[in-house]
Amino acid sequence: MTGNRRRRPTLDDVADAVGVSRATVSNAYNRPDQLSAALREEVLRAAKRLGYTGPNPVARSLATNRAGAIAFMLDTGLRSAFSDPALSITLDALAATVDPEGHALLLLPGGDDGGPRADRVLAAQADLAVAYSLADGAPALRAVRDRGLPLVVIDQPVVPGSARVSTDDRGGAVASARHLLELGHRRIGILSAQCLSAPRGGPLSAAEGLGSRFRDNRDRLAGYLDTLAEAGIDADDVPIWETSGLSIEDAMPGARGLLDRDPRPTALLCMSDQLALAAVAVARELRLDVPGDVSVVGFDDTPAARWADPALTTVRQDLEGKGRTAGELALRLLAGRRPPRAVTLGVELVVRASTGPASIR
Repeated sequence: MTGNRRRRPTLDDVADAVGVSRATVSNAYNRPDQLSAALREEVLRAAKRLGYTGPNPVARSLATNRAGAIAFMLDTGLRSAFSDPALSITLDALAATVDPEGHALLLLPGGDDGGPRADRVLAAQADLAVAYSLADGAPALRAVRDRGLPLVVIDQPVVPGSARVSTDDRGGAVASARHLLELGHRRIGILSAQCLSAPRGGPLSAAEGLGSRFRDNRDRLAGYLDTLAEAGIDADDVPIWETSGLSIEDAMPGARGLLDRDPRPTALLCMSDQLALAAVAVARELRLDVPGDVSVVGFDDTPAARWADPALTTVRQDLEGKGRTAGELALRLLAGRRPPRAVTLGVELVVRASTGPASIR
């Protein structure tokens, strides 16, 4: 029966039907500016009539030695990663920047070592890699180097020869801690993002937290602790709890661990808005008023921070700008240009209703 199968129309069939060259038909799809509007419309109309759907992407990739895709490497699995709206906003801005130039995104989920498996990176059909907050020493980074792929880093780690865009994490943490100190808080806890400690999740010492394999964790924690130290609060007196993931559900045990302490902290510094929202939810479960009994500060200023009840005090970082800049850096490297100096985006403390004067109760 296979002998009766209809042959798929080809680019040559369309060229013959219109009476033009193969190059003209190819330009109708790949370089439309090279044709008049009328001729391109005639080519596309003939292609539709014949059932020709366009150039074979695999053949085009072989001919151009380009995959037309960018490998976007995540530090964790998709469920965990996309529970963080900061990623979604950044990724959307990056995609909007590279899409008009014909570049698709290939998502590579991470695993237990803070990045995708090396073999996945080695096999990925991609022209460039973007590392989104990968852990120091993630094997995926060696695979990128071994393949000789251009690399754009968002936030971390620092990789020689790559282009990088990041946020002033330490500056944002300093502003958060100073805000709570100015409100009279002295019993302050820290809800930390994953540090890849073993076991995952649970209380951390300051030394363990500052040894995190994630640069942004280290910078934010150092900003918190150094600022508190300036007010005479020793790092050993600051309870720190590592969460087991990025979602509100993952962070709630950590928030509960901090708010169940005796004496209970009067304020929590949280390394993301999702962690802060978890702290607010746990406070509500424990019948604690926010900010009357406990103040909460987040980091990111995602849309959820503005609409929370109470609205979150948080550090605003330019998530769209970070994604857009990463996309511009990717296009620069794909064009064969050298990576520029690392770009660091500023932050701003946004004070809302989740923080108030320290409770004396």
